[in-house]
Amino acid sequence: MLPKTSAAVLASLTLAACVGGPKPDVSLPAAYEARGGGDLPAERLDRWWTAFGDPQLEALVERALVEAPDARSAAERLNEARATSIQALTAFLPQGNVSGSARSTESRQVEGPAIQIPGQSLNGRSDSYGANFNVSWELDLFGRFFATRKAYNGDVAASRFAYEGARASLAAAVADSYFQVRGAAIQLEDARATAAIQRSLYEVAVKRSERGLAGGADADRAAGELAQSEGQVAALEAELTAARRSLLVLVGRGAAPIAEAPAPAEVGTIPQAPATLPGELLVRRPDVREAEARLQSAIGRRAYNRLAFLPTLQLTPGLGYARQVQPSYEIATRSWSWGGAASVPVLDIPRLLAELKAQNARTRQAAIAYEKSVQTAYGEAESALVRLDADRRRVALLKDGEARAARAFEASRTAYAAGLTDLQTTLGAEQSWRAARTQLTAAQVQGLRRAVQTYKALGGGWPADAGAKPAEEAR
Repeated sequence: MLPKTSAAVLASLTLAACVGGPKPDVSLPAAYEARGGGDLPAERLDRWWTAFGDPQLEALVERALVEAPDARSAAERLNEARATSIQALTAFLPQGNVSGSARSTESRQVEGPAIQIPGQSLNGRSDSYGANFNVSWELDLFGRFFATRKAYNGDVAASRFAYEGARASLAAAVADSYFQVRGAAIQLEDARATAAIQRSLYEVAVKRSERGLAGGADADRAAGELAQSEGQVAALEAELTAARRSLLVLVGRGAAPIAEAPAPAEVGTIPQAPATLPGELLVRRPDVREAEARLQSAIGRRAYNRLAFLPTLQLTPGLGYARQVQPSYEIATRSWSWGGAASVPVLDIPRLLAELKAQNARTRQAAIAYEKSVQTAYGEAESALVRLDADRRRVALLKDGEARAARAFEASRTAYAAGLTDLQTTLGAEQSWRAARTQLTAAQVQGLRRAVQTYKALGGGWPADAGAKPAEEAR
């Protein structure tokens, strides 16, 4: 019977060894098809938000990385992964507990004839004490510890990269929200400027009507335009307040006064996109590194499942001490034991084969996920570079158009005040200028937000060194 069992185990191990490892395709082009950007030092890409030269943005991001709930939750998930890894590896250490007991009994005969037993007494107090230290230790002769360590090291690395990815996403979200606040502030300032212009035109129309130089319809129309402008101002004030509150929530200061969310009504300079190579995505993007770590974890678990077909050996040494105190005698004993056990999976082979097959499928899924993450990273990075370059060119074109529209409006307003043109022409020129300015402002804000997306897509926000520890250790 034994030869048949050994043959079955050998056949199972041979079948398990035939399963090949996954080989994800993570090849990337040598360069992006998009136009390259300017030079940016590696440390600036690690802390890309400093490239905007905005102290308020830097303060918000730094505060969010410490105080925001998302950052704290990611840190605790990393702590959990580390603790779970330690817990799994300690299972390969000797296991055992010290146990002790004590008992005291008082006896007294109350009925029946007194029986004398030589060396014993039925009346009196008896005490017993005992202590034992039993140990169980599984001998790892086939490398189960190393397979487990590889699996859980992959889990910890994946959690660390997820932590860095959460921080990078949080920094990008804060910067994006901050630029939205600035865009709303600029729109509000433009709306107030438009209302001031409409009020000025209304006053001119009233004066011309009073002097008989124009009909009352001009004043009524100017009043209607002024009312619409003032209504737009009220709506944008509410939008700006809501955007500032959203920014505070992201930073982790949701209940703070609204004044803590800065709202400068100005557009900053769109920074130049950094010149990077596609291959750098594999060492910078936290999501790519996380997918790679999860693949390593799956490979470690697959190795452990293969080793489950091998015998398990266990040592069980122990120490003991016992003492009894009777009214007529006292005795103490010390003992030690040395034993072992071995188990070979026989009837468990179908279950182990099914588990191995399932783990092989999970490992192939992890390889596919890694491959997909690399392709996604490349697509996002190149798309962001293309769009950022287009935004920069669009801003340059709109600046020239806005300057020409502004000159045309000033000329039309001067002519209307002098009675050389009508209100319709002046309002048309004013609307053309405001539309051009609105498009320019929107393009500038979009360019800033696109720069944030580009930095994130290129893996900015954390050190490229694969062995680097998280910037903010979890506490």
